[in-house]
Amino acid sequence: MFNFFKSKIFWAFIISPLLSLYFIFFSNLAPENPLIGKTLGIALIMAVWWITEAVPLAVTALIPVAAFPLLGIMNGKDVSSTYFNHIIFLFIGGFLMALAMEKWNLHKRIALKILLLIGGGPAKILFGFMFATAFLSMWISNTATAMMMVPIVLSVLLKLEEKLNKKDAANYSIALLLGVAYSASIGGIATLVGTPPNLSFVRIFSIIFPEAPEISFSDWFIFALPLSIIMFILIFGWLYLLFRPRQNGVTFSNEILKEEYKALGKSTFEEKTIFILFIILAFLWISRSGISFGDFKINGWDSFFPNRTYINDGTVAIFIALILFIIPSRNRKGEKILDQTIIPKLPWHIVLLFGGGFALASGFTHSGLSLWIGEQVQWLGQFHPFFNLFGIAGIMSLLTELTSNTATTEMFLPILAGIAVSIKVNPLLLMLPATFAASLAFMLPVATPPNAIVFGTNRINVMQMAKTGIVLNILAVIILSLFVYYYGSFIFHIDMNQMPDWALQMTKPK
Repeated sequence: MFNFFKSKIFWAFIISPLLSLYFIFFSNLAPENPLIGKTLGIALIMAVWWITEAVPLAVTALIPVAAFPLLGIMNGKDVSSTYFNHIIFLFIGGFLMALAMEKWNLHKRIALKILLLIGGGPAKILFGFMFATAFLSMWISNTATAMMMVPIVLSVLLKLEEKLNKKDAANYSIALLLGVAYSASIGGIATLVGTPPNLSFVRIFSIIFPEAPEISFSDWFIFALPLSIIMFILIFGWLYLLFRPRQNGVTFSNEILKEEYKALGKSTFEEKTIFILFIILAFLWISRSGISFGDFKINGWDSFFPNRTYINDGTVAIFIALILFIIPSRNRKGEKILDQTIIPKLPWHIVLLFGGGFALASGFTHSGLSLWIGEQVQWLGQFHPFFNLFGIAGIMSLLTELTSNTATTEMFLPILAGIAVSIKVNPLLLMLPATFAASLAFMLPVATPPNAIVFGTNRINVMQMAKTGIVLNILAVIILSLFVYYYGSFIFHIDMNQMPDWALQMTKPK
């Protein structure tokens, strides 16, 4: 009986619905605005179901479609329209490019080529695996990247074990596997399409602050790439320090990598075409809205169009993705590079999860819940903004060790927006560290899919991962906080002493 009260079913299907019903029908949080209690009730049950995964995440994401109109929080048409927007199409277009790379094995060719170019001893091999993983995860799913890299790691380890003693071989295998897992996460933070929390931030930010300047692919890339590089160097150094082989004069051969690369055969027409389109896509994303670095600015190519505001990163993603469905394959007669069989492989559950987060953010702003929560914690305004930023990064890093990073991000960003307005700081100072921290979880196998994948090799245990990851978590929170506070202020023109006009015009309850 005691175990039942600790179970997921008890909290998800008994306690959370009862609390939710209380806030919806009986609470008196804001007598002048009953929508606040109703929205909080819906947010509560969604949070519990997302955290416990008592039902699939995508199913929980659909709750606002039914609940918001029935409770008078939002019009049904408005709620439904939040589930599909330009950010969703940015994700779909980017994922179609990733699927094309996987279908024709281009991602494996890129990874092996990078490893062969770097070559060499223990440090170079670790660096090579981490660099290849980080680069690929900037553009394709970090889960898919990790799943592809792990078999290559295991093949290499079988050869390395012939040259290393048992202890060195066991330690070095930990370095390579954790290097792949961690690189998949930190590579993803560098681009908007690298990991779902990034896209969630951009859309939720625009929903809550519709007058704020657009955060484009290039804006994010210029801001996030240096952070990704710093974290990469830190993780590489830490893993090599802990797990490097202690034997002297150990050299490794690239034969296994050469064999893997040779097995791919010559580059096909399809691979070359996808690679060219991939380069074009990356260039169009980065150069669309121009490059701004402090006072230095270069206009983007969208300035050549009379209605430049009509074009966004989702437009570019779908334009290039459509070409993949048009160009015929030379090696498979009657096929195109991509065809309709690829559509079911799109992660529609993530699309719905995005939509649920966007709908929830809209509900927070329409009902006034974001501002209400912010007013309850106005005392945070007495602390220096850096300490608030640091605290949020730490809390998010801890939470995402145990919960879905996308769902956690989507739940907290609207709350942080309201807090920022109430304590009169630029919302980016709180929302950016929360978004990045959601991807910086290095301690537990359940924290991220790449962590789970390398844990599944049975070459590493939870304690080894936790001991290695806890130091990285702490350092990541410190570096992230300093990075956002100083470099973020420069890139996004954040004035610590003044609220931007667009934040003062935060969407009011309707």
